[in-house]
Parts: sequence; C-alpha cells; structure tokens
Amino acid sequence: MLQQVIYRFVVLLVSLAAVTIFSLAQAPPQQPPTHANILRGEYGRYRANNDLLFYHLDIRVDPLKKFVSGKNTIRFKMLKDDTRIQLDLYDNLKIDEIVFEPARNVLSPRLGDSTTKLADPTLLKYSRDSGAVFVDFPQTLKAGQTYTLDFYYSGTPQTIGRFGGFTFSKDPAGRDWIFTACEGEGASIWWPNKDQWKDEVQSMEISVAIPNGLTDVSNGKFIGKTDLGDGYTRWDWLVQYPINNYDVSLNIGKYEHFSDHVGDVPMDFYALPEDLERARKQFAQAKGMIEAYQHYFGEYPFKKDGYKLIQAPYSGMEHQSAVTYGNHFANGYLERDWTGVGISPRFDFIIIHESGHEWFGNSITAADRSDMWIHEGWTTYLECLYVEYMYGKEDGLRYTNAYKSKVRNQQPIIPQRGINATPPQDMYFKGALFLNTLRSVVNDDARWWALLKEFYQHFKYQTIMTEDIVVWFNQKTKMNLTPIFDQYLRHTAIPNSS
Repeated sequence: MLQQVIYRFVVLLVSLAAVTIFSLAQAPPQQPPTHANILRGEYGRYRANNDLLFYHLDIRVDPLKKFVSGKNTIRFKMLKDDTRIQLDLYDNLKIDEIVFEPARNVLSPRLGDSTTKLADPTLLKYSRDSGAVFVDFPQTLKAGQTYTLDFYYSGTPQTIGRFGGFTFSKDPAGRDWIFTACEGEGASIWWPNKDQWKDEVQSMEISVAIPNGLTDVSNGKFIGKTDLGDGYTRWDWLVQYPINNYDVSLNIGKYEHFSDHVGDVPMDFYALPEDLERARKQFAQAKGMIEAYQHYFGEYPFKKDGYKLIQAPYSGMEHQSAVTYGNHFANGYLERDWTGVGISPRFDFIIIHESGHEWFGNSITAADRSDMWIHEGWTTYLECLYVEYMYGKEDGLRYTNAYKSKVRNQQPIIPQRGINATPPQDMYFKGALFLNTLRSVVNDDARWWALLKEFYQHFKYQTIMTEDIVVWFNQKTKMNLTPIFDQYLRHTAIPNSS
C-alpha cells in the first residue's frame, strides 16, 4: 500500500514539474536573522511563562494630528513563577506608563465577570529592545494565578508594508479614511500586545474614539456607540472568540451600512456612500461563499460575532469577522483573470479568498509565522473547493491546476522557525497543489470530504504546527504520509523513484 502511495505521489510531482517553471538550483542563501526578528519570532522564556486571556484595547484616534493614544488592558495567567514578561510595541511609539493592579479582574460584565479592586496600582518598570518591551514586576508572579496590567501608550504609528500598517488617508471625496493592515509588520506597529502567533486571547473588547460623523468598524459584535461630548464618539466592539493579534483592525471612514444573513449567521457590509450600490451588488457573493465553505468544513466559525465585509483602499485582508475589501467591485483579482483559464472572472477573488481565512488563518492559526502555509495554502485550496462547489469538479481541477504556473520552487515552504521568517509565495500555490495531491493519495472523494471536515472541526480555535497536521492525517488515513508532507513543504528538488 505504501509503495502505491509513494508511486502516485512521484507521478503527480513529475507531471507537475513538466508544466511548471522550476529551479533545481539550490535556494539562494538566506540572510541571518536580525536581533529584532529574533525578539519578535522566538517564543522565549518571558512569553512562554504566561498565557493570554483577555485584551481591552481602548484608544482615541486623532485624524488631524495623525495621533493615537490610549491603553491596552491585558489579562494573563502565569504558567511559571517569574518576575518578568515580554510584550511588544514599535520603538517609535511612546510608553506613557504601565500600571499593575495585582488582584484585579477586568473581564467585561458582558462576559459574565465582575470587576474588583483589591490593591493599590503600581507603576511598573520596563526596558525596551528593538520592539520588545520587557515588563518587570516588584514581586514574583505565581504560576496558576491571573494578573492584569494597563499599558498606556501614544504616538503616530508607522505607515509601512504591503498594505500600509497603520494609515491616515483620505477617501476619493476628501474625507478621513483610516485603516490598519499589519500582518507582515506585526500588530505592535500600532498597539501594545504580545506580538506573536502562538498565544491568543480568548476574548477581547475594542473601544475606538473618533471624531463625530465617522464610523469605526472593528472585529467582533457591535455593542454600541457613545457620544463623549467633546466632538468624539466611542465605538465599542466585543470579540467572543480567540483572535490572533494581526487580525485586530480599525476601519474608520464615512461608511454606509447594510445587512443580510445566511441562516443564523448575521452579515454586515460597509461601503463609502458613492460605492453603496456597487457594494450591494458585488457583496452578494459573500452568501454563496459562506454556504460553500460551510458545506465542506461546518458552520461559520464566528457566528456570535457575525461576518463583516468592509470597503478599504487596498486589495483586502482577512481580519477576523471584519474582512476588508478593495477589489474594485469587480470579479477576478484587481480585474485580472488570476489563474488564466477563464474561471477567475466568474467570481470576486478577494471575497472568496480573504473570507476563506475565517476558517484557515483565523479559526485555525499557525503557531509560528514559518508555518504560514496553514493560512495561505489551505485558503488557496478553499478557492479551488469554492469553484468545485459552484461550477463542478472539472472546473475545480482546471482552476487548481492553473496554479502550477505560479510555483517557483526556489525555497522550502517552511523556513526556519522562531525568527519571524516570511515563507516564500509558494506557500499559496504549491500549498494548494499539495492538498490536491493529498486528495489523489486518499483516492476516495467521499472519504476526503469527511477527512477535511473532521480535520477542521478537530483543530478549530487552536494554534497549531505542521507536525500536528501530519500526525492527525497519519492517524486518520492509517498511512505514513510524513515523507509526502516533508517533500512538498521542506524541500524543493523533484523526487525520483530510485
């Protein structure tokens, strides 16, 4: 049996190589990680000694001064006795103070907890190093105990990266349009947090004060807005599920809102007034997307928070329960036939791809950035499944195989761990093709669909590594699939049968 599996795997890889531009030369030498990337990437002692429970990000955004100020209330449980933890905030942002109340429960009454104050607050000492903030406590924090601190900060966040990091901009009519998109740069580019992927808070509140007349759309369920009486209104959102830090987002603008639903999943849509009618037409595709993905994997993972699709001035991003969209209200990807076989123009790539991350990336999250194929390879495969669900198996395979032309195969999909390393773009295309190969290895579609749903249901709301996936598939298929995972994800050379 194993020989047949390996043979099918080799045949599939060789056929892939015949139509794909592959480089069989060794991957270009990698630069050694910087000190800053090691601090960002490693899950060292002062991260591993605690477990996040809750954030309340409570900030004011001043568009005129391009300034952000406020605090993040951080609740965590110690896993080991220690006197220090590591948080993160970009060095250009000022730390105003870090306040510690040793015995305070800050979970919102909305989540069923009361607030008590049993000790006087203490200003904590801290040191900064290349974006890391090492916070020191006056006494040992005990394993198993829960603690809370308030991290006050202020400044002008940086506008950098592919999608802008944190951007103060204007919409086409000259109105303020402010947004965050910071997956690559890290959430600490604009707010203080434990800036890594392994440890997620279990719930979160987001409070954003902005000038009257503007709307903030953030993650989670809309709780309400409060006129602060000084020309600002505070918008409050409640996230009722685990959330990774780069998903936390602000979208501030002159938005118009409309809504719909798929079954009992609430759907909310936000667009600029001038684009409202185009949005009503284009965003209707979100219903079919949710139906398709629920077919394969089970119910939408953030039902209590709902699903939101929000117009943004960049192509799009998978912010949990608040997906951002800038695909010109047109099918394809930025009005292109993305895979070149005539299927992409049938649907809006950004709605289908970025929303697929609600299942892979947001619900199931990689524990280290090096395993980002768990986000991107799986979600690219979800595109293929969407096509098959909507248009049939033949078109699904045509769409999938069209991704072969995008594979470069110059570096392994999984780079070095613990150094904030970014995987190559093959994590999208080769990752999706690899999953389609697994379908061929299983060689039984009914079984494959059952495996996909069971896999997702087993790991949802968790942070995982590739090793977890391999162990699970080996157990469920009763095959040793480890060599296949390794070949696709950890090597570049085409295998041979000798």
